[in-house]
Amino acid sequence: MVMGHTLDALLTPAARALPWVQHYWTFRGITAPLFLLVSGWAVVAALGTKPSAARDIYGRRIRRALLLLFLGYLLHWPGWAAVRDMGWTERMLTHVLSFDALQCIGFALLFGSTLLALAPARWGRGVVLLALAVGVPLASAAMWRLGAGLPGPVQQFIGSAEGSRFPFFPWAGFFFAGAFAAHIFNVLRPGWPQGLALLALGAGLLGLTHWLPSDWSPTSPWMVAYRVGQGLMVLGAVNLAPQRLSGLLAPFGRLSLWIYVLHLPVVYGWADIAGLAGRVGPTLGLPAALGVSLALLLVCALVARIGRWVREQIRPWRAGSTTLDASISSTRVSPRV
Repeated sequence: MVMGHTLDALLTPAARALPWVQHYWTFRGITAPLFLLVSGWAVVAALGTKPSAARDIYGRRIRRALLLLFLGYLLHWPGWAAVRDMGWTERMLTHVLSFDALQCIGFALLFGSTLLALAPARWGRGVVLLALAVGVPLASAAMWRLGAGLPGPVQQFIGSAEGSRFPFFPWAGFFFAGAFAAHIFNVLRPGWPQGLALLALGAGLLGLTHWLPSDWSPTSPWMVAYRVGQGLMVLGAVNLAPQRLSGLLAPFGRLSLWIYVLHLPVVYGWADIAGLAGRVGPTLGLPAALGVSLALLLVCALVARIGRWVREQIRPWRAGSTTLDASISSTRVSPRV
């Protein structure tokens, strides 16, 4: 994700037109779906098999959802000058409340945690997650039509407003698909058993989409199923990777939320402060842009790690993971994922 955003901001048109860069750009379409898929996986995998787990940590999940929403909207703050220029209008609210990946994950976590806490302990978790994973994409087209006349901020949430990059419909479907996959595969041991099962399910979804008419429209259930199949294949491959490699990458996973939050203002700017896209622009060749993206990833990870250490020193009783869900450190979660 960091590499994709940095290359998008800095690559020259000539470098962007290179054939294998174009192939990478095609593959890059899986980045955001995988981000949401893994977020849903982490949330449910951390529950383990305890029937009352969703109720026991409900308050912590709500606080985490509110944090994600706060950070998501903060990243899109346009600055006081822009707000004063637009005035107290629906246009200003629509702009300030533009909907992105963190908002999508935050609302999905908020709604999903509430439904899981209310669902019957024995069979309710699987039924709720399956209904959300299937129902959100299938309802997307109808929800976009219903939202056409609603206020701008509501349209941002639904997806029918311009500027809504990851609207709840259908993008929350990726979150709930990952959550459902974690639920059904939670009984399998991480590694080869879980990896082969994920590969089989992902291949099955890709095979199903192969026999259906392709549809890349923004409300397409076919698109969601296709990207979920790809994402499950990636998760399966990660489970089969050597644990030594997983151990090298795990620190980035534990700091994923803060790496995401830190790199976006640097690349695209924040409020009236220009980022790399404005200060440097599309002027770099591929080696230089790749170097900048790697340096940015390492610096953001270092800053996030220092911030985590400072927090642990100030509040040692709250020390824990800083991934998208605080309880991802549960022993039930595969260290590979």
